[in-house]
Amino acid sequence: MQSLPEPDLDYLQKVLLEMLAIPSPTGFTDTIVRYVAERLHELGIPFEMTRRGTIRATLKGKRYSPDRAISAHLDTIGAIVRVVQDNGRLGLAPIGHWSSRFAEGSRVSVFTDHGVLRGSVLPLLASGHAFNTAIDELPVSWDHVELRLDAITTTRADSECLGVSVGDFVAFDPLPEFTESGHISARHLDDKAGVAALLASLKAIVDSGIEPPIDCHPLFTITEEVGSGAAGALPWDVSEFVGIDIAPVAPGQQSNEHAVSVALHDSGGPYDYHLSRQLLRLASENDIPVRRDLFRYYHSDAQSAVTAGHDIRTALLAFGCDATHGYERTHIDSLAALTRLISAYLLSPPVFASDAQPAEGSLERFSHQLEHDAQMESETRVPCVDSLLNTLDTKEK
Repeated sequence: MQSLPEPDLDYLQKVLLEMLAIPSPTGFTDTIVRYVAERLHELGIPFEMTRRGTIRATLKGKRYSPDRAISAHLDTIGAIVRVVQDNGRLGLAPIGHWSSRFAEGSRVSVFTDHGVLRGSVLPLLASGHAFNTAIDELPVSWDHVELRLDAITTTRADSECLGVSVGDFVAFDPLPEFTESGHISARHLDDKAGVAALLASLKAIVDSGIEPPIDCHPLFTITEEVGSGAAGALPWDVSEFVGIDIAPVAPGQQSNEHAVSVALHDSGGPYDYHLSRQLLRLASENDIPVRRDLFRYYHSDAQSAVTAGHDIRTALLAFGCDATHGYERTHIDSLAALTRLISAYLLSPPVFASDAQPAEGSLERFSHQLEHDAQMESETRVPCVDSLLNTLDTKEK
């Protein structure tokens, strides 16, 4: 087994900090697409872009089929102007699925057709000295917050004269902080930390000169937060698709901030049995700290690719993160583990080389999940699995 190329963690943190500086709520991603395309160009990795801006790159391997894809998303949660109110403040609708509780008190940028305005998102009752305990009784919803512009505006006409319109994008300040303890706190680590890990893995492989066994297509999608992500991004003969995203660290979850998570199930159902377990084996073989987890309120690029009709095996890798879709925090340990497992995967053979072609009319090349004797005892005895398969094989012959 060849040793893994070590990731450049300084590079990872540098590109992460630079990406956090670029506002990219879903629908407002052109600038960060350009940034990531420049990083790929520096690495000598060819790429193309779809009409809307999804980046489709190719890391050449020894074989071109079956190939694999690996995806991280550039878009983040944010908001959009829903209404210009009579008092000059702005009503908001969320971009992506997140609670207004995490928006209250945030500093933001409003991108009008003509420029950028600064402001704060506040609850409708925002002064403790004026409303006292009534503030605590205010419901948590997007209908109960508003955006106060840092401009002289007290009427709808005032704000409209500033160029504010319904449909303007609102980006929330990232407020990043990288501490000596190795913790990384910021908004929008989902999924800019995942993108940074993928770029760091690609850099490690390119710098090492190791040729992957099969072609890999790194994807950088721009609509994951609204569910469509990788739906139209796979023009190749992809048999395996691994998504890279965030793993919630919370009570009831197994993920933590010092390991990489392999998600075995999310809101779309189970991920592929064989691909997921190959990732777990690779982590074990390379001494990479790994957790198995299940995400109940979660969708990913991998799921959107399957929903779009692609017949592919899917799996999900994720970095452990506290307070997801809020003021998020991870640790460099988790990002290092994620980067190393991405490299291990890209340098591994396909789960099944036979996936290059469908198994037509025969079970000979089809996979097995029960790889050991299964003991199933009950009052009603079931037939032996092997006897059933032998029966099918006999009928085919």
